[in-house]
Amino acid sequence: MKIHIRLREILAERGISQRQFALSMNMRIATINHLCSNSVDRVYIRTLEQICEALDITVDQLVVSVNEKEDAADK
Repeated sequence: MKIHIRLREILAERGISQRQFALSMNMRIATINHLCSNSVDRVYIRTLEQICEALDITVDQLVVSVNEKEDAADK
């Protein structure tokens, strides 16, 4: 099963840039940029918790399951 981190979409919906968010979170901009990419292969649970707390969302709003068949169709 693959998962997708919806951080890019959530930030766009709220009009927050990745840079602004990283600075507000006191995180490296590269970390937020990576989490907004489609090539995330690992992430610390604590990082997800911090993001959820900052955005006042739940983990299931941030992380969604991706159907591998749909993923292959997108390529």
